[in-house]
Amino acid sequence: MSIKFYRPTTPSRRQMSVSGFDGVDKKAKPERSLTEVKKKHSGRNNHGRITVRHRGGANRRKFRIIDFKRKRMDEEATVLRLEYDPNRSAFIALCEFEDGERIYILAPVGLKAGDKVVSSSTADIKPGNCLPIANIPVGTVIHNIE
Repeated sequence: MSIKFYRPTTPSRRQMSVSGFDGVDKKAKPERSLTEVKKKHSGRNNHGRITVRHRGGANRRKFRIIDFKRKRMDEEATVLRLEYDPNRSAFIALCEFEDGERIYILAPVGLKAGDKVVSSSTADIKPGNCLPIANIPVGTVIHNIE
């Protein structure tokens, strides 16, 4: 993933950088079965009165349901695409199992469309694979712990 550096047009922009969108499909619609509408409170309390001003409106952000548990052991899934998620700083990967079930996982650096990921106690040490902590060798780079 590349890093985009901004030109110093203001003092705060001088230090600003963001991750690039290499390999991320920004135009793809999120998988409908894996999204929920996030309820907005619009600055109102439990009585419905405005307690925080200037909140409300805007577009509804859909919350993507991420599979952190990875319970389907010893089954290989194919990464269909990487997607942008407005609710977190990490990108997410849409994966499909051989029976057609789809899940979202957090996308580690180096994962790309077409890669195979697996959750297993004997899986190879590759980006996207999931192993129990006891089976991970010392010194291995870890990107997500559940």
